Amino acid sequence: MKKLLFICITIISIFMITACGNGESKGEETASGETESKESGEKGSDEKQEVIFWHAMGGAGQEALESTVDDFNQSQDNIQVNAEYQGSYDEALTKYQSVAGTDSAPSMMQVFEIGTMTMINSNSIVPIQEFVDSDGYDMSGLEENIINYYKIDDQFYSMPFNSSTPVMYYNKDAFEAAGLDPDTPPETFEEVAEASKIIADKNPEMKGFALQAYGWLVEQLLANQGALLMNNDNGRTDTPTEIGFTEEEGKSIFKWAEKMIADDTFANYGTNGDDMVAGFIAEDVAMFLQSSASARDVIDNAPFEVGIGFLPHPEDKDREGVVIGGASLWMMDGKPEEEQNAAWEFMKYLQTPEVQAKWHVNTGYFAINPEAYEEQVVKDAYQEMPQLQVTVDQLQATKSSYATQGAIMDMIPEARRITETALETVYNGGDVNETYQTAVDQLNQAIEQANAARGK
Repeated sequence: MKKLLFICITIISIFMITACGNGESKGEETASGETESKESGEKGSDEKQEVIFWHAMGGAGQEALESTVDDFNQSQDNIQVNAEYQGSYDEALTKYQSVAGTDSAPSMMQVFEIGTMTMINSNSIVPIQEFVDSDGYDMSGLEENIINYYKIDDQFYSMPFNSSTPVMYYNKDAFEAAGLDPDTPPETFEEVAEASKIIADKNPEMKGFALQAYGWLVEQLLANQGALLMNNDNGRTDTPTEIGFTEEEGKSIFKWAEKMIADDTFANYGTNGDDMVAGFIAEDVAMFLQSSASARDVIDNAPFEVGIGFLPHPEDKDREGVVIGGASLWMMDGKPEEEQNAAWEFMKYLQTPEVQAKWHVNTGYFAINPEAYEEQVVKDAYQEMPQLQVTVDQLQATKSSYATQGAIMDMIPEARRITETALETVYNGGDVNETYQTAVDQLNQAIEQANAARGK
C-alpha cells in the first residue's frame, strides 16, 4: 500500500513539474515575442501609432492644447498623440538641441517663430513642404499674414500653429473717470503719452502706461513704422549683415518711454510681463502692450471693462501693421515613416476650422484658418467679448511688406536680450543716446558673430 502511494505521488509530481515547465516556456516565449515586436517597431492590429509632441504652452494655453489633443485622440482609432510640456520656448529649444537627431527627439515639436532659422540650420528636421506636396494639401487658405512669415524660399519648413501679435490693453473705466473716450483708445506714441498724463493727474494712484522690457515688443513697434529689424529685407533676400532700422526709428521707442518716465506716468515692471498684467488688473496702471494671446485671460480676470486697441506708432509715421509672433510645428527627421505620417495627420487636424475656432476663443491666439471666424462658437464669443475681434482686425489690416513679414536670423533670441537690457537701462535713468548706440553696436556684433560661426 505504501509502495502504491509512493508511485502515485511520484507520478503526480512529475506531471506537475512538466506542466509548470511548459508554462514557464510559454511565458518566456511570449515575453520574447513582445520584446522582438517592440524592437522591430511592429504593432498589434489594435495598437495605435504613438506621436510624441513637445510643446511650450503653459497655463490656460496648456489646458486648451491638452483638450485639443484629447479631442484628436478620441476622434480616431489609429493615432495616439502624447503632448509633453518642455518649459518656455527658450527652454524647449535648448532641450531639443541637446537631443536633436537622436532617438530621444520627439516626433514633432512646437518652436517659437524666432527659432525658425535655428531649426532649419539644425539639419534635423523634415520640411513640411514634403508632406504638403505628397499629400496635395492646400496651404493657400491659411491667414495671409501668417503665410507671409512662415513661407521661406517659396516653401513651408514648419506648420503654423499658435499665432499672435501685440495689442494695447486699456482700462475703459479709468478712461471714463479721466474724461477720455473709453471707445477711442490712443493710436500714436504722442496720444498714449498725453492720455497717460491725464489719467495720472486724475488718479495719482494709477500710472498711465507700461511697456515691458521685451525685445519682441520693440521688433513690433519698429515694424509698425515700416522699419526693418535687419538689412537685406529682414533676411528674406539674403543673410543679414547688420541692423536694418534707422537711428530715428530706433530711438523713437526709447524717447517715448523717456518722456513718460519724466512725466511720472510710466510704470516700470522691467522684463516681468506677469507683474505687468497683475498691475493692470490691480488698477495700478491704465494701459500696457502685450500679446493678443493674453486677451482671454486679461478680460476674464479684470474687475473692470477691458478695452483693446491697435499697436501705437509715432504720429509722423503711418501705421504699417504687425509681425506674426507665437510658434509653429516642426517634423523631426530620422523617425519611422509611419510616425511622421501620423504626426502629419495631427498637424492637418489642428488647421481645421472647427479646431481653430475653439482654439481662438479659448486662448486669444488667432485662427490660422480664417474660415474658423465663421464658426458659431466664434460669433458667439465676439458678441460676449468684442475685444477678441479687434486683435483679428489689426492682423488683417496689416500691410504686407518685408517689415511686417518679420526678420529671420538664428541670433534673434540674443538680439532680444540685447534690446531688453537697453530698455531696462533707459527705464532706470540711463542716457538714451548712449544706451541706443551701445545696443546697436552689440546687435551688429551679434550678427557678425553668427555669420562667422556659419562660415558666412
